[in-house]
Amino acid sequence: MEIKDRILLTAVELFMRNGIRSVSMDDIAAQLGMSKKTLYKWFDNKDQIVLATMQQHLGKEESDCEVAFATGANALEESYNLMQWHKSMLSSINPSIFHELQKYYPEAWALFEQHKNTFILRKITENLHRGIEEGLFRPDLDVDVLARLRLAEIELMFDARIFPPRQFEVQRLHTATVEHFLYGICTLKGHRLVNQYRQLTEAEVG
Repeated sequence: MEIKDRILLTAVELFMRNGIRSVSMDDIAAQLGMSKKTLYKWFDNKDQIVLATMQQHLGKEESDCEVAFATGANALEESYNLMQWHKSMLSSINPSIFHELQKYYPEAWALFEQHKNTFILRKITENLHRGIEEGLFRPDLDVDVLARLRLAEIELMFDARIFPPRQFEVQRLHTATVEHFLYGICTLKGHRLVNQYRQLTEAEVG
């Protein structure tokens, strides 16, 4: 593994566990067992590391999302595959990260916003169209409006003013918002399938 990749991998692990603000260049160098001088040969400052880790993370997220969608037998299975993946991913993230990115690392946050408003919006839109074609989602849905509504719900989960992280786990918010959204857009056939997926998911958790 190249030194740059090792640095990014180590930085991500520290950020995920401790949050971004509390991790210093000294911490990253110490974790790697290298001198700060060597670290600074690759990155001028922590902002550059945060930006590079965001680029790497979003690339992996897009790949994982494509797999979740490709393995879904129908639009609802796509949604549940993605929900399970998101819950697993979010369980390893320090909840302060999103607030810190937004407040202190605008360049990295802008990358996330671009990813959300292009890739994620497109996948939501594709999922809604597929569900309508399969008779799982109501045929009268205004897809453009609802895709953006779902996107806004994702943003809302990370608003600490509405959902304080100490009171609301992100996985809990994710499950509640996804299922609320699905029940609102499903046909009777879709509702039956949602109930089946909910039972399977709860059985796995139990």
